[in-house]
Amino acid sequence: MPQKNYLIVLQAIVLFALLISGLQPFDRITWWLEVFPVLFGLPLLWLTYRRWPLTPLLYSLLALHAVILIVGGAYSYARVPLGFTLQEWLHLSRNPYDKIGHFAQGFVPALIAREILLGGAYVQGRKMLAFICICIALATSASYELIEWVAALILGQGAEEFLGTQGDIWDTQSDMAMALLGACCALALLSRRHDRQIQKLR
Repeated sequence: MPQKNYLIVLQAIVLFALLISGLQPFDRITWWLEVFPVLFGLPLLWLTYRRWPLTPLLYSLLALHAVILIVGGAYSYARVPLGFTLQEWLHLSRNPYDKIGHFAQGFVPALIAREILLGGAYVQGRKMLAFICICIALATSASYELIEWVAALILGQGAEEFLGTQGDIWDTQSDMAMALLGACCALALLSRRHDRQIQKLR
């Protein structure tokens, strides 16, 4: 499938998921908070497509991350059905869907950073590149945790669904640990494939 058609399909999937999720979300404020990155990111990708097109791999991962956020917004992270299934299979004490979201929050930003740094030739050396990508992914995760903190201060109890802590006092730390794990997995598993696509694209 030509890349342009592939991107149209990805876009249609994300927009359809966004539309369905917004019809009757569990909590409207939580929905807005969770899907805001998608609402911000889609126009940004449209605006930059001609000047700075991304690899098909990264567009695919961005679409997947968008769907993860959209599903979390529709149900709230603590109530996503997939999470309850995983909780039962893995004998966990809580719904782990938010950890999937935070894993993606490290996985995808690490490759975004990698593509920008390689595309602009901003970093020399593979080890330094990996280090900076992981740092950027962790910074992204930490920034999101600060946003959650501000939301909790402003909304009070109304932010509980957005935070998705489910009573875990170490939720913030484990969220960032999952983002770190996601970033490391992305670089370990996809760097070679990413390199080939970047070379072909540029």
